[in-house]
Amino acid sequence: MPVTTASDTRDGAGRLTAATAPTVAVLLAGGRGRRAGLDKRYLVLGGRTLLQRNARFLRALFPAVVVSHARGQEPDLGDEAALPLLPDAYPGRSPLTGIVTALDGLGGPLFVMAVDLAFPDAGAVRRVVAAAAASRADITLPRVGPHREPLFAVYGPGCLAPMRALLREGQHRIAAAFPSLRLEEVPFPDTRPFHNINTMDEYREARRRFAEEEPAGDPPALVAVVGKSDSGKTTVVERLLPELRALGLRVGTVKHDAHGFEIDHPGKDSWRHGQAGAEAYAISSPERFAFVARLDEELPLTTLARRYFGGFDLLLAEGYKRSAPHRIEVFRAAAGHREPLCAPGEALALVTDTELPHERRFALDDAAGLARFIAARLDTLRMY
Repeated sequence: MPVTTASDTRDGAGRLTAATAPTVAVLLAGGRGRRAGLDKRYLVLGGRTLLQRNARFLRALFPAVVVSHARGQEPDLGDEAALPLLPDAYPGRSPLTGIVTALDGLGGPLFVMAVDLAFPDAGAVRRVVAAAAASRADITLPRVGPHREPLFAVYGPGCLAPMRALLREGQHRIAAAFPSLRLEEVPFPDTRPFHNINTMDEYREARRRFAEEEPAGDPPALVAVVGKSDSGKTTVVERLLPELRALGLRVGTVKHDAHGFEIDHPGKDSWRHGQAGAEAYAISSPERFAFVARLDEELPLTTLARRYFGGFDLLLAEGYKRSAPHRIEVFRAAAGHREPLCAPGEALALVTDTELPHERRFALDDAAGLARFIAARLDTLRMY
């Protein structure tokens, strides 16, 4: 993918010598996420994964966006429109490997941004890009006080040779290349546009700040785990819930019971309220709240989602095999069934211990992979 620039004049060392502006952005999505303890690309903020949010952010600013990733870790963009993927050509899984691979394959200049930024700002991008276009620097990057921000920066083709040399030496620090390159530093008053999420504490703080600034207004995403009897639906739900919560999702559940049920005990005060004729009653304590209502007919799952789970990111249902708008099927050969419940094309994913063909098939114990799949499709799951 060649980079188109306003002009493309270089000196003998390959450095830019005329005003140029990048038209290609590279989203670096290949880090290890060691400090967070999980794949940060799928942490959810404002109803979308960081991967989706930042891909969409860059698409609004640049004619072309490429997602850089480590080999064997191809990202799932889910609901976000397809983007070109660029696997690292060097070992090490660092931002530097992504930058060198992009410069090597795409040319330059390139605007580069990390996938784990919480609050990227379009005005900040424009300032950095404008400074790059007006300078002859190899790297144009923000500076806040004494700190530089190399993962929100413009890299010119003159960076390629010294950075490639660093990788050959086993060096992965971007700053190690700075002494041999010309830098243009753009001053900023604070780090908010470049704040990246390294730990789960930082992620929780980002969620808190986002909730204060962008109150939730969308209905919860909705998906049902379905399957024939004894297929292991409840076990899958039990394994899936902590993985979804780890990605930052606030999840509610509903279990369908076709035979009726009681949650209050005969003789208790609340039960007596119902027996005396209350159409609805609630039981409240410092730890729990339960609401019981009489129904003339069963409420649709979609009504339950909208009426009782506002403010949740996701409603995970068990059952509703015929009426759920979005379904994930559990099919376990050990349960003795010969074929799945859902017809081909009906289930979004298949969780199974078999080799049955499905575009999105997960092992019974791959709850983490299934959680990432769901998190990447929250927009689709809100459509009902």
